[in-house]
Amino acid sequence: MKSIKFILAGILFGIIMNKSKAISWYRMQEMFRFQSFHMYGLMGTAVVLGSIAVFLIKKFKVRDYTGQPIIFKDKDRSYPRYIIGGIIFGLGWALTGACPDPMFVNLGIGYYSMLIVIFGALL
Repeated sequence: MKSIKFILAGILFGIIMNKSKAISWYRMQEMFRFQSFHMYGLMGTAVVLGSIAVFLIKKFKVRDYTGQPIIFKDKDRSYPRYIIGGIIFGLGWALTGACPDPMFVNLGIGYYSMLIVIFGALL
């Protein structure tokens, strides 16, 4: 029962992703072809809100649900792994029209072919 709030947050996130059409393959293709601002607007909003959230977490020293302080660690400066990983991620995203969140939302709304995509992403 302690994790019910996380399950409910995931369900809410999936509903928002579906209603905003962020899981649509056609929207993804429009974005990659620079034909529509829709996905760029969604991603830009997420980046701005995420930046504000991180700022507020650091400023008010917010703690996680177990009471531990939230600490942001610097990433390693290993560029080849980021470049190679980004290329693999980008190719998978362009070929399937789904990044990790939409993969699971699409599976949840009944597109069972996403199991193949999820399996490939886990590889």
